[in-house]
Amino acid sequence: MKVIKGNSFNFFINNKRILILWMLILFQLPAVYAQLKLVPLEGLPGEDDGYSFSGEDLLRTDAALTLPFFEDFSTVKSATPGTRNWLSGGGVYINNTLSGSHPSLNIATFDGLNAGGTPYNLVNPLTQNFTDTLTSQPINLAGKTVADSVYLSFYWMAKGLGELPDSSDFFQVEFLSKTAGWVTVWNQAGFNLDTLFHQKFIRISDPGYFHDAFQFRFRSYGRNSGAYDTWQLDYIYLNAKRSVKQPYLFDVAMRKPVSPLLKRYTAMPLRQYRVNPALATSDSVRTDIVNHFNNFNILTSTFTITDAQRGTEYFRNVQRSIYVESLKSKSLSVKPAALNINATLDSINLLSKFFVITTDTIPNVNLKTNDTITARVALTDYYAFDDGSAEYGVQVNQKLGRVAVQYILSKPDTIGGVRIALAPFNKDIAGQSFTIQISNSKNGRPDQVISQRSVAVSYPNVRNGFIDYQFANPVAVADTFYVGWLQINEQPVTVGFDRNSILGKNAIFYNLGTEWARETSLNGSIMIRPYLGKNARGVITGIETSSPDYFFPNPSSGIINWNSNSLKRIDVFNVQGNQIDTILPDGNIKAASVSHLSAGIYFLKANDGKRNFVQKMLIVK
Repeated sequence: MKVIKGNSFNFFINNKRILILWMLILFQLPAVYAQLKLVPLEGLPGEDDGYSFSGEDLLRTDAALTLPFFEDFSTVKSATPGTRNWLSGGGVYINNTLSGSHPSLNIATFDGLNAGGTPYNLVNPLTQNFTDTLTSQPINLAGKTVADSVYLSFYWMAKGLGELPDSSDFFQVEFLSKTAGWVTVWNQAGFNLDTLFHQKFIRISDPGYFHDAFQFRFRSYGRNSGAYDTWQLDYIYLNAKRSVKQPYLFDVAMRKPVSPLLKRYTAMPLRQYRVNPALATSDSVRTDIVNHFNNFNILTSTFTITDAQRGTEYFRNVQRSIYVESLKSKSLSVKPAALNINATLDSINLLSKFFVITTDTIPNVNLKTNDTITARVALTDYYAFDDGSAEYGVQVNQKLGRVAVQYILSKPDTIGGVRIALAPFNKDIAGQSFTIQISNSKNGRPDQVISQRSVAVSYPNVRNGFIDYQFANPVAVADTFYVGWLQINEQPVTVGFDRNSILGKNAIFYNLGTEWARETSLNGSIMIRPYLGKNARGVITGIETSSPDYFFPNPSSGIINWNSNSLKRIDVFNVQGNQIDTILPDGNIKAASVSHLSAGIYFLKANDGKRNFVQKMLIVK
């Protein structure tokens, strides 16, 4: 494994070549390093796209494509390539989040997950083989010759926001020959690479490729058990009459995702936004464009904010005479106005959009599709720091460790529940218990737990989905509150981690048993979204009373008491997460001695046969 130590986190990314060495090191690390870790996502258990590659699979039933062939994935509206240009299946993931330097809106990501987000091999985590494949539909090259100077060009990059491929991994291009079948025409090995996009030109010169059902395909080779050994692909162009001496296209393309419209969050409840729209609205909304031509370009950019459902336009800004240097990128930035949302609405989904007017052209290719980029902004019922896509997962790496994310209300309200992006890592733990906790604030850190619920791990049925955990009664909160989870089993819960959105990077806290600490070494946001209760209460004067199943007094001098008749088992853990005692309640006795324990902090995990709950207790002598 590759390990990068932050101030409070260990950043873990699997690397099969030094797995054994890392395991030996791990067991020698002091407990202070067992805090949180990031892990590559491994998709959803039980999903399979049913795809096994075949050169005859899902070919076009009408005529083959003709030149020119151009693809920058900017028209793709889902996570899979469009079938006009590509065969179905193959496992590549279309996104606009796993790179910040791509040539155009959206890229194709190759890794060890299939199209459903499931690892190709769920049995052996170290297995290597071919992983994702992207295969073109048939293209009619009949009648072409070497003299026609037919070239395939594309941009490729190793890693991006994924994992750097190792030396045994590779990315390659294959052509379908009429006489020799699939032939490898280019191969790039992994490991010692930069993380920049590079343009590659491949000339089609073998007569065997000039037939009426020519195809090309991109394939990656690496680890089959998750989002490892990552390659990025973009801006694919196949045409005649080309030259490597003239690699430029007369195209200006949108690229980076539109930055959040909100100042603190990517989404927030509308009734909270209305308290002070100016304070909640970001100072600027940004994206960028890239000029792929070897001459400057002057264009006009328009930015709008509209109601995605009703079409009502709330804001428009037009910037003219924007000068973009040749082969350079240009930032676009707009200062949005605070929005006066119709008072009759209790929620709204907004669409923020940049589009430019250009004179882009390739004969018979529509280059206008990458001139527009959009982002959705939810002013509904929930808070979010993330953009909806998880690049990694986050875990607390210790039993009874806790994680909390800070949220700040504009006015007192109630929390109805929590939506969490859960994903498996190494093992399917569906059904395993963990505890969702809501805490109040003291001195800028989590303080008392004001409500908690023991829940079971469940996985969403779509990539980047969320599981909804509703509270039986809305939880009253006054201003700043914290939402997180308590790890109560050996196998950690994995929650989606968004490495693109950094709005939540200073809102993460962890507690390993003694005190809360803020974590700032990771630039990203945990994908946990608290949502408001349907009926908001007025000004809050206190916190919810504790459940009668809690133990008292706390601190204790050696005797613990409880009010419930239903407790069946009480396990006692030290702050390192080691179980040191078990209490089996007997009949109507509602007390037990723990005087044999040394003074300090302990965790009591109780079970009533239906649920688990955990309490921290201080024992003094």
